[in-house]
Amino acid sequence: MSRHLTPLPESRALTAVSADGSRVHVEVYGPEGAPAVVLAHGWTCSIAFWAEQIRSLAADHRVIAYDQRGHGRSPAPGPGGYSTTALADDLEAVLAATLGPGERAVLAGHSMGGMTIMAAAGRPGLRQHAAAALLCSTGPSRLTAEATVVPLKPGALRSRLTAAVLGAKAPLGPVNAVSKKVLKYATMGPGAAPDRVEACARIVHACPRGARHGWSQVLAGLDLEPGVRELRLPVAVLVGTADRLTPAVHSRAMAEALPHCTGLVELPGMGHMTPVEAPEAVTAQIRELTLTYLGVKETEEAEA
Repeated sequence: MSRHLTPLPESRALTAVSADGSRVHVEVYGPEGAPAVVLAHGWTCSIAFWAEQIRSLAADHRVIAYDQRGHGRSPAPGPGGYSTTALADDLEAVLAATLGPGERAVLAGHSMGGMTIMAAAGRPGLRQHAAAALLCSTGPSRLTAEATVVPLKPGALRSRLTAAVLGAKAPLGPVNAVSKKVLKYATMGPGAAPDRVEACARIVHACPRGARHGWSQVLAGLDLEPGVRELRLPVAVLVGTADRLTPAVHSRAMAEALPHCTGLVELPGMGHMTPVEAPEAVTAQIRELTLTYLGVKETEEAEA
């Protein structure tokens, strides 16, 4: 069995209540009082997507991971519950429920999780609690225009087809050889190991169809460019060079626009699912941020 499919460490579950009353499922791993890391997953994923980061970081960090609304164990929202405002509200609710007054954490967001951090850039909760952030395989706007999932030249036709493919309401069906091949092409690098493709497929196929479609509509019209410029905290940016969903053009532009970008890391040959495809590299970026901005010393395990 893939290490990524084995159970996660013991955790403490809690519920954060968002501004519109939506309930957000949160899991907290690691020792109480340890430096905090908050993990926000992407579209069609769940807490399980961060399995490798949770296993590594929970040894010496308090790792806070939550299911975005409609994903994992967070219920689907009511009418009008899919928006970038809701993403920011949910993140603020999670921070308020898990961190003490003035306590700061390093935030890491993958794909829609990174967009969540951008959406919350001006929020008091983020300014109070965020010491630094990692934007991982994400982008602030023009997602369907820049995506290369549809093998056509850039233009209106490719954008329309991309929006249609990503916004399809049809069920994904069972995880099998064909569905794994499709998912690997769209979301992972060509060299992705079979067990990591399997792990991603099981997570993505578990996402409820309603949430998948609801969030696809938000992402298709996304514009968080102002949020990038408003993120006035140290931010690291990471992307795979073979990312078809949020190609490196987004990360390069964000690195230029961020008020305090600590660096841009491009991982050769990696696709969109970098926390699963290159877990050590993603964890290393988070550890570097906690070391620098929370004063966390590296443990012997982290150095091994």
